[in-house]
Amino acid sequence: MTQRIELTQGGYARLQQTLEHEYRRLEEARRVVQEQMHANENESLGLAEAQRELLATQERITDIEETLSHAVLIEASADGASQARLGSVVVLLDVGSGRELRLQLVSPPEASALAGQMPRVSTESPVGRALLGRAMGEIFEVNLGKRQASYRVVSITA
Repeated sequence: MTQRIELTQGGYARLQQTLEHEYRRLEEARRVVQEQMHANENESLGLAEAQRELLATQERITDIEETLSHAVLIEASADGASQARLGSVVVLLDVGSGRELRLQLVSPPEASALAGQMPRVSTESPVGRALLGRAMGEIFEVNLGKRQASYRVVSITA
């Protein structure tokens, strides 16, 4: 991964927090592996699982460090919020259901849809790709697999 990765300031901060959390998990995983290695044969049945957890944590740390090393923070748009772009907060109206959806357009490493938080939609997802460059009032369609959705852009904020 030698290309630059555009991140919002919030996304960069979340990745740094995740990295710190993974380092704490790494220390715990190392401690468990050491305990399992020193246990007698009957007590060390968890060694293989502890080693898998250690390796998985090391891989997550490597991935996050790689992302952060190539990160470029995006700046607020000089032209305001006339078009949806990376970092924009957009309100969409699902034309079929009448439901409004508020989301933020982000790069893939930032994307998430955790309960209780505003969804962060990747610019590489079907909705994110279709939304990029759209202006307020525009209507667009997206194939969501099980259905074809039609959205209208209600508002865009930088």
